[in-house]
Amino acid sequence: MSELNVVSISEAQIPSEAFVARHLIDGSWQASADGATFERISPSHGSVVTLASKGSARDVDAAISAARLAFDKGRWSRTSGKERATLLLKVADLIDRERDRIALMETLESGKPISQAKAEIEGAADIWRYAASLARTLHGESYNSLGNDFLGLVLKEPIGVVSIITPWNFPFLIVTQKLPFALAAGCTAVIKPSEMTPATTVILGELLLEAGLPAGVVNIVLGCGDPVGAAMTTDKRVDMVTFTGSTAVGKAIVSAASGSLKKVSLELGGKNPQVIFPDADLDSAVDAVVFGVYFNAGECCNSGSRIIVHEDIAEEFTRRTVALSRQVPFGDPLDPSTKVGAIITPEHQNKIDRYVQEAAQSGASIELGGEALAVPGLKGQFYQPTVVSNVRSNMPIARDEVFGPVLSVLTFKTLDEAIELVNDADYGLSAGVWSENVHTCLEFARQAQAGTVWTNTWMDGFSELPFGGVKESGQGRELGKYGLEEFLEAKTVTMRIGRSRAPWVS
Repeated sequence: MSELNVVSISEAQIPSEAFVARHLIDGSWQASADGATFERISPSHGSVVTLASKGSARDVDAAISAARLAFDKGRWSRTSGKERATLLLKVADLIDRERDRIALMETLESGKPISQAKAEIEGAADIWRYAASLARTLHGESYNSLGNDFLGLVLKEPIGVVSIITPWNFPFLIVTQKLPFALAAGCTAVIKPSEMTPATTVILGELLLEAGLPAGVVNIVLGCGDPVGAAMTTDKRVDMVTFTGSTAVGKAIVSAASGSLKKVSLELGGKNPQVIFPDADLDSAVDAVVFGVYFNAGECCNSGSRIIVHEDIAEEFTRRTVALSRQVPFGDPLDPSTKVGAIITPEHQNKIDRYVQEAAQSGASIELGGEALAVPGLKGQFYQPTVVSNVRSNMPIARDEVFGPVLSVLTFKTLDEAIELVNDADYGLSAGVWSENVHTCLEFARQAQAGTVWTNTWMDGFSELPFGGVKESGQGRELGKYGLEEFLEAKTVTMRIGRSRAPWVS
């Protein structure tokens, strides 16, 4: 324990009163129809930080009714791209204004470091501005090549009412990867944030109203997957569901939505590999590996939770990774110097630990960590930075999404073997390669089964570039122009010019 970089309790003050979160339905803040509420206890400090309304099917029905009416009446869907863009830009400015407030609530509810939370909110504002640019440039197609008698048009129209269901690990950033694109397209929405992190989505609702969004265009219902998420998924008045979370829940959503054949977009789990070749810049690679596995305490779909290292450098690379891991500041997320904060719940921490202990019992070696981390002055749950070597590809720790600060180390001899290990997974969200040889990088990028491939870097993201997975990592894309296309339907308009059509019946 003394060999780790542990940040004790900071001098930052937790708010004396819990944040009160209510549903946003048809432009007004409302308590649950049955009066139910729930508390969110900070995973790092052990105190109640949010008191939220707990939604029921009645609340979902009211929210969907409001979104359906707003869409059908054209309160938002018939506005111009200029009007939509102007509002999205206002929201971005308001997010910047409220960055500290949003980041504090995100830190208290999720346990992530305050410095990281602030950076995420800053990035979210940029996404809103990018989506605004798409609203101004949205267009269809014309076909003037169908002969003298015809003109063809392809109109791009908003898909309709969208249910947006978001997770607890990046609550503000992930709703931002969905909502502004839906709004840029002209859709209306009902949002359900995770019951563990409802506050920042409620704050976003406040900013939307302040920016002048018409009533009913965006509605927020707080509560649990059952009944809130279930009702949002099955209601026939909903045209599309977009969900980020576990693969198991994603599969359940696809099944539930099949009754009405509504569109479903999913961003799910990952078991993301980084492959390190002997000619790589090892200093940069070690730093990226440490960042990739410990960022957000490993509670990240893009976590670089398994590395595949060439056997000639595996021992040295593992040793250097362990040494750098000891320097990463774990501890109080309210301290600006902290890089890794708390684990979201005690139950999740126990799950993380089971993977590590089972791997050790199966012959893997725990090079670092492998148990809970005590942080002086804090009551929450933390887990040590953990590196596990001698991992075989068939072990659960190498195949399942551990979702914690746990790195699995595998080895390879040839590029073909490395590719085989990369693709021998149910997931296909992201992958990385480290080599100074551009031919190696390009061959890897072509063969890796992943929605994103990073070469000589890890987890760099841009609003312009699409994000999403293949295989059991999901379907559909967020961000970029593809993120807008998810919320659009193509309508063909075939126009005959003049009266030259020959009679069918003469």
